[in-house]
Amino acid sequence: MSANSFGKLLTVTTFGESHGPAIGCVVDGCPPGLALAADEFAHDLQRRATGKSRHTSARREADEVEILSGVYEGRTTGTPIALLIRNIDQRSKDYSAIAAQFRPGHADYSYWQKYGIRDPRGGGRSSARETTMRVAAGVIAKKWLRERHGVSVRGWLSQLGGITPRGFDWSAVEANPFFWPDAAQVPELEAYMDALRKSGDSVGARVHVVADGVPPGWGEPIYGKLDGEIAAALMSINAVKGVEIGDGFASAAQKGTEHRDLITPDGFQSNHAGGILGGIATGQQIVASMVLKPTSSLRLPGATVDVDGQPVDVITTGRHDPCVGIRATPIAEAMLALVLMDQALRHRAQCGDVGDVAPRVPGRLDG
Repeated sequence: MSANSFGKLLTVTTFGESHGPAIGCVVDGCPPGLALAADEFAHDLQRRATGKSRHTSARREADEVEILSGVYEGRTTGTPIALLIRNIDQRSKDYSAIAAQFRPGHADYSYWQKYGIRDPRGGGRSSARETTMRVAAGVIAKKWLRERHGVSVRGWLSQLGGITPRGFDWSAVEANPFFWPDAAQVPELEAYMDALRKSGDSVGARVHVVADGVPPGWGEPIYGKLDGEIAAALMSINAVKGVEIGDGFASAAQKGTEHRDLITPDGFQSNHAGGILGGIATGQQIVASMVLKPTSSLRLPGATVDVDGQPVDVITTGRHDPCVGIRATPIAEAMLALVLMDQALRHRAQCGDVGDVAPRVPGRLDG
């Protein structure tokens, strides 16, 4: 299967299936000298993990990272970094009844048409389990960006079904299982998800992700646009059906006088563009969001066909997220960080001698 790698100077290749013996990735192009230990991956992997609350899949994986190469005496060597995580909590028998059926809304049918064979256990390669390794690779990118450039990447759940935050507090995001920025609304989300789970249905969600401290100049014009690569990276995440940069689709209803981000010596007056102009970072906060569709694996019966083309009703058993967006925030952070690190390395390679260019407009107004 092709197209398992992304990035140019920093490339990430993932491998493995949901119910295979292990999943893994190779991160190539990380500069040497970055301190890196296996226990540094635990925090973000646990943020993404299933089984942490009743609102996600009950599958429980240790997600312990083994560093197989690319690190010597605690520092990266500049050679490919190979990471491995062993799967320990597969229940492949849950999928035996639907091995010859195509779940509506899932990748079963499209994989079958492309390859003539598929792994039905948990969706195989199309399972969100694959994103575990993106998060692991993102740990490296986040650390490098923070230490070398002071860049921070973080995100939050900005919509669950029809519910949106009424307030915003960064301290609340990591204090609840939803990555929700309004602590007062968490009981409402709990009740909503309890009712949804009992009904057997699922729901979609939206995740916002931002990067602060990105220097102006990162990104490339035309075919290497920073916003284009961010959009592609976020769209590559399982179940994502839409991506916005800055104001995104809301721009369709705006006038030019509303949308343009006026500039003064004190800084930009707004950030409708999401921190990117002409595919190149302006020095403002990078802002992106992605929409995830409702989970396709449902225990409610639905019409489909089997591999012989015969009509059947499919019921998916096993352990599934009623809303995949609840665990998607760390994945979005990882993909944004990986794109930014790749672009930073590319900028250094071509334009590292340019230095600071005057005038340097602050990325945002103080306060």
